[in-house]
Amino acid sequence: MHLSLSVRIAEEFLSKEKARLPLDELASLAREAGFESLCMRASQVGVHTAGQLQEQAAATIRAQGLSVSMVTGDFDIVYNNESGPACLRNIGPYLQLARILEAPLIRVALKSADDIPWAQRAADAAAEFGLQLVHQCHTLSLFETVDGIERTLRQIARPNFGLIYEPANLEICGQDYGPATIARLAPWLVNVYLQNQRLGPQGKVTLDTWCCGPVSFDLIPIHAGGGINFPLVFEGLAAIGYQGPVTAHQSGFDDEPLVETATRTANYLKGAMHAG
Repeated sequence: MHLSLSVRIAEEFLSKEKARLPLDELASLAREAGFESLCMRASQVGVHTAGQLQEQAAATIRAQGLSVSMVTGDFDIVYNNESGPACLRNIGPYLQLARILEAPLIRVALKSADDIPWAQRAADAAAEFGLQLVHQCHTLSLFETVDGIERTLRQIARPNFGLIYEPANLEICGQDYGPATIARLAPWLVNVYLQNQRLGPQGKVTLDTWCCGPVSFDLIPIHAGGGINFPLVFEGLAAIGYQGPVTAHQSGFDDEPLVETATRTANYLKGAMHAG
């Protein structure tokens, strides 16, 4: 396993289009905090970014000794809205972005069964370049429930279409996220997204789900207790011999400097990896 930092740390939770730090500062922060790669999102670099700027971004990241674990190429995928699956119908620019950034994984979105044939075609196109498409466990998608995730992945049936395991979204959807679920999803698991939360009816954030209706929660730092059971997560990952990226996928907090959040998160996750 290796540590990856999502550039989401420099985004607001509900406003994901503007970055609070330029990429050179964010890459330096990630390296100093102890991360090995960046998970790229459209707030920094996406398919809307001119090719020359994509090349500059790649050089900036390499200069810090970092790699790119995955790319999320547009804002519709990030927001998981009805236009999210459009990437599957025009996958070329996303393949180009991943190749420039030397990222092996490309995050995509599926909202309905109609998107499955497009996912198959996009995966076939990605395979020509040795790239893999991935979908996050996510509310309001075909990847809400464990049953839905497994069913959809079996229907796509492409060796280079995998899963981003994300326990917080599974918890929001009332799903088990422990070792049994990790073992069940192991054939497709190629990335891990970690963020932390405490569920509660008075939570400051509410997300809609298809399976459970609206669910409220509070965001808390990954290194804080009382939220996602990360020791259980790493127990499950160790049991399947997972060796891929573990990505801190969480926005920053107004009451904590980004460098402190990143450093404390990296230290906590390193300890959890070894314990698992």
